[in-house]
Amino acid sequence: MKAIVMSEFGDPGVLVPTDVDLADPGPGWVTVEIRAAALNWHDVLVRRGRYASPLPHTPGADGAGVRTDTGEEVLILPSLFWGDRTDAPGAGFQILGDSTPGTYAQYVNVPEECLAPKPAGYSWEQAAALPLVGVTSFRALVTRAGLRAGESLLIIGAGGGVSTMALSLAGGIGAHTHVTGSSEEKLAGARAAGAAGGVLHTRDTWPEEVKELSPDGKGFDVVLDPVGLWDHSLRALRPGGRLVVLGANVAEHVTLDVRKYFFGQFSLLGTTMGGPEDFRGLMNLIAAGDVAPPPIAATYPLGDAAEAHRRLEAGGEYGKIVLVP
Repeated sequence: MKAIVMSEFGDPGVLVPTDVDLADPGPGWVTVEIRAAALNWHDVLVRRGRYASPLPHTPGADGAGVRTDTGEEVLILPSLFWGDRTDAPGAGFQILGDSTPGTYAQYVNVPEECLAPKPAGYSWEQAAALPLVGVTSFRALVTRAGLRAGESLLIIGAGGGVSTMALSLAGGIGAHTHVTGSSEEKLAGARAAGAAGGVLHTRDTWPEEVKELSPDGKGFDVVLDPVGLWDHSLRALRPGGRLVVLGANVAEHVTLDVRKYFFGQFSLLGTTMGGPEDFRGLMNLIAAGDVAPPPIAATYPLGDAAEAHRRLEAGGEYGKIVLVP
């Protein structure tokens, strides 16, 4: 089969189209013929060597396609070996495309428990773009933060995959949502997708500016921070609010004012990805029909994975970048 193989870690040029043999799936695993594979920032970190993937290696966490054993149209949950607990993954947890060959290929082997029917009305590109950001956003907003209809939500970083999906899920839940963004174009895209409004987070005063947009002007019930701006994000919360965090693309270290934190009665909730139970919850919410599919920014042939990665790293996109074999 055709696959994207990296024999070393580095820049996008290490992603090389290659002919490889497909391994037998093994007990409890199935083979999926990939119809589309979506890019995530996680794939960039894999390519750079952050997760010490075995080389040579095929990356890719997200994908949708057809089961070769039954002919069913499916999408793939990229959480492998989550374990029996719902509060946190087990010691064997990994993301598809870290150590296990991923979706940048014509075929991929995955555990059967990691498959779900392709949602009705979704294109292959939309289905491929859903699993990682979808299950991550669902776990963050619902499982961890307990977001409810009528509550206010602030999403940091409009235009990113998780942020865009979270905005859609929040609409399905019935939350009142605002965003921050790095450009007016991204704010406009978020408003078109259902956000009530937003502010640029390019000024240090943005937490106070966006706080004034909350329903009562006192801050948000929940702030979702997928980029690492915790110290600023806390300033946008109402007293007793919940900050749920899951990324560090902008900053890996923050300094918090401890007194303001405990006097504010804030909750700080860490999360990443999600397990089969979160996946079922996501699919049930989508089946209810109130969640818009992920927007697609661009589609590339599988062989152009390197160019797709360059576009992802350049930023500025509103929506997902997808590879099609």
